[in-house]
Amino acid sequence: MSELGELDRPGTPDSPGAWDVRSEEWLVPQAYVADPRPAADRDCDANDGTRGPGTTRAPGPAAAAPRRTAADPVKALMHRHRDLCERAVDPLEIAAGLEAHGVTDRTAARFRHRDVFSLAEEMYARIPRDGETPNPPVPEPVSHPRVGWALLTLLPGTLCTATVIGLHLTHGQTRPTVAAAGALAVALTLRAALGRGPLSPRPGTPTTGTSTWTYWLIAYALLGDGLLRTALAGGPDGLPDGTAHAPWSLAAAPVLALTWSCAPAAWTTHLLTTRARRKLTASRGLEDFAASVRPLLLGTFALFLGALTALLTPTAAALDEPAAYAQTTTLAALLLLSRLLTIHRFTHAPAVILMATAAAQATALATVFAARLPGCDVLAVPVQTLTDTWGPGIVQTLTCGTGALILLIHTSRTLTRASAHAPTEKQR
Repeated sequence: MSELGELDRPGTPDSPGAWDVRSEEWLVPQAYVADPRPAADRDCDANDGTRGPGTTRAPGPAAAAPRRTAADPVKALMHRHRDLCERAVDPLEIAAGLEAHGVTDRTAARFRHRDVFSLAEEMYARIPRDGETPNPPVPEPVSHPRVGWALLTLLPGTLCTATVIGLHLTHGQTRPTVAAAGALAVALTLRAALGRGPLSPRPGTPTTGTSTWTYWLIAYALLGDGLLRTALAGGPDGLPDGTAHAPWSLAAAPVLALTWSCAPAAWTTHLLTTRARRKLTASRGLEDFAASVRPLLLGTFALFLGALTALLTPTAAALDEPAAYAQTTTLAALLLLSRLLTIHRFTHAPAVILMATAAAQATALATVFAARLPGCDVLAVPVQTLTDTWGPGIVQTLTCGTGALILLIHTSRTLTRASAHAPTEKQR
């Protein structure tokens, strides 16, 4: 009876021709289909322990999971997304493509990265050196400075020198006219020099309106110390003993040196850009690239400050003014670091630091003048104490020096990334 029961029990037909073609296709497990790839790639996929040799998962959400290899899991991921890596012009494009294929931050953690963007940055840095591309990378040609922007960077210093000479040769009502015309000409040439060549921002860089704060800092370098000294001595109404006070003096030497320093700023930026891209081609990882670019960044920064000091010494001697090395170098460092970040599309930090520096200088002046109101003498105590100890230039030195130090730390972390020096489509 038991045998009859076994025979009567319904089962799956297994005789030839018992199922039609569509039913047989439906019965094949959808998790496994024939793998048309070479055996080497199939064996690589079999290492994760979820598939047998010669099979792979059908297309679906799990297809975007990266392959694991014991030696180099990122290499397997780059092999799977080879087309995405080869056409990408920026690590952010690779990150967007990985996210579109289902790679999340949790998936990136299996590749020892904190998020998708960090993983994409390593993949981008290793594209030319991974050895899986059929053609070896072609070394980037040496970029030589163009005569156009090289001459354009000399115009601000030339026009500023002409303006200073004109102010020394004119008197009376003509001097304000010469000063206004010279200031306008210098501002226009500075704008032109910053719009072309190495100091120009990359395409697509958002505008932040930092020009206003830059002009304020330069104006303070010209007028700030003299105005602060006059305000602390009794203001424009006169000295405490009743004698008349002469108008505050102008510090033309720092501004003249800053305008001439536009040329070494462009040359050092050009040197940093070309050498960094060359190291980007030769490096084999983000850590190697950062370790090689950081000394280059600090070296070019020091080279610019040395060139500025060499310009400030003769200008101060020619104008018979004290060489304000501390004030001028801190201001120049702040402006150069802000420009370096801006041309590499990092615009938020420069805008915040420049605005904060200008606000600190304005606050120092405002407190001194507000102290002249009845009962407000205490407002000028901090600035009075600083100037009595180190002179009026301490305000500019502290404000610009603090801002430059913050930007230097930020720059050493930001401009040592591979994505900061990747050429855009226009530069390619």
